[in-house]
Amino acid sequence: MKSYRILKSYFVEKRAVILLGLFSLFVVDILQLLVPRVIKWAVDDFAICCVTAANLLRYALYIVGIALLIGIFRFVWRRCLIGTSRRVEEGIRNRLFFHIQTLSAGYFDKTKTGDLMAHATNDILHVRMAVGMGMVALTDAVVLGLAAIGFMLYINVTLTLFALLPMPIIVVLARVLSRRMHSLYREVQASFAEITEVVRERFAGIRVVKAYNREGAEAERLSDISKDYLGKNLRLVRVTGLFFPGMIFFSNISLALVLYLGGRQTIDFTITPGDFVAFISYLGLLTWPMMAMGWVMNLIQRGAASLDRINVILQTRPEIVSLERESPVKTLKGDILFDQVGLRYRPGQPSVLSKISFSVASGQTLGVVGPTGSGKTTLCHLISRLLDATEGGLLIDGMDIRQIPLETLRGHMAVVPQDAFLFSGSIRDNLCFGKENASDEEIIQAARAAHLHDTIMRFPDQFDTLIGEKGVTLSGGQKQRLALARALLISAPILILDDPMSQVDTETAATILASIRDISFERTTVIVSHRLSHVRHAELIIVLERGRITEAGTHDELVALEGYYSRTYRWQEIEEGLDDAT
Repeated sequence: MKSYRILKSYFVEKRAVILLGLFSLFVVDILQLLVPRVIKWAVDDFAICCVTAANLLRYALYIVGIALLIGIFRFVWRRCLIGTSRRVEEGIRNRLFFHIQTLSAGYFDKTKTGDLMAHATNDILHVRMAVGMGMVALTDAVVLGLAAIGFMLYINVTLTLFALLPMPIIVVLARVLSRRMHSLYREVQASFAEITEVVRERFAGIRVVKAYNREGAEAERLSDISKDYLGKNLRLVRVTGLFFPGMIFFSNISLALVLYLGGRQTIDFTITPGDFVAFISYLGLLTWPMMAMGWVMNLIQRGAASLDRINVILQTRPEIVSLERESPVKTLKGDILFDQVGLRYRPGQPSVLSKISFSVASGQTLGVVGPTGSGKTTLCHLISRLLDATEGGLLIDGMDIRQIPLETLRGHMAVVPQDAFLFSGSIRDNLCFGKENASDEEIIQAARAAHLHDTIMRFPDQFDTLIGEKGVTLSGGQKQRLALARALLISAPILILDDPMSQVDTETAATILASIRDISFERTTVIVSHRLSHVRHAELIIVLERGRITEAGTHDELVALEGYYSRTYRWQEIEEGLDDAT
């Protein structure tokens, strides 16, 4: 039950509702126990041949009245207890989603999206069932079971003891199988997460699957994983399947004992026929608590396994956090200083970046170039603090970046990542993602700066055009320009462009860059690009090779050095000249 500790706050919050629900459930259980008493009176009247139509009508009205009260109170407990389980479901889901968003970027590099989806859906469903129906079944098992036993003892102690003989066996069976159920449920949930990830990934990449004619192979792969999931479920069923047949078997043994011994006592007039019928009715009521114990164990163990998996995430702490004390920093200008900065992902591994030193003043532009894998994107991640340097110091406005609250730091940055990610929705929704209250004039200005306005106006619904998941209806260049417009809409003092126009033609890119320079003259701009023409106007250009700065200076200075920059620039000039000629 340690797994359920994280639910304490929800129970405290809804304690009044839960108490009302439990009280109503208690009343329902007591009312159900009155029905056999009414039947006893009727049977005893039949046995002594003194029954009248008036008596029968009175007994019938008693049962109707009890049924009406049961219906009312059953509605109350379902509204309270099942409603509470829905509140727990909502709270856990929101808490999980919020916490996952606080985790560092590195966490998502090693965690499957399908696994997180399984946590947010299937695991939380099992928690809800354990809290809602688990609470009901447990209360029923305790209240109805003990009350039924009490009425049975009132009728005949000896007969009750014989009827309860199988009970210790049930307790031992539940104790032995519960631990095995817990571990099997965790395996089943992990397998479900794997299926979710495979399905999600294949549907997200359906165009690649079709292009390579891999539909059959991928279906076979999912079939293999599904068979593994089925196998784990069948192993679980072998354990859980013992509960319900076991409960029914032992309850029937009790019924057989009562039928034989109680029948003899009725013949000997030790108990009346009405008592015998009532006793069997109470035994029937006791059958449900016996079965409920098996169901409760099933629900609790499944819920506990799911909570264990959720707890693993909730106990994961982000690697990059803000200082707990309040910072005096409220605004940033955009001065950036790298002082012998280095980064390695794990101790003992080679450095991704090593001894990076440069400075960019507020309003200046930094160009970052270099071959693939040289660390350009990683450098951008250090500035936005998606990663933390392991060596040296990174200062913004003269302050160590770790001393600046994350919300303040990122609130002063607009970022266009290397892979332009768009959300399913309209063009307007994506444009205003970082500034929901943007005016139409601001939206149009950002779209024009990204050379996208004319394209948008050609769409039937213009800014309200739906673009599908990941912007699937847009071309690669249109996606990049929309992501760029989204960043330009934010008046942030630091603008980070990580190769934002790799899929845009040269002429359009030149127009966009000119627009960016016009509207961003007061911003510190960091632009990463493989096209050197995109960075030639920067006040400082650095060349990264194997995680180190090998060249630094202005465009003219680097061309004169006859190094990587100069060679690459000349090659690209030749390529662009050939493109123009054709």
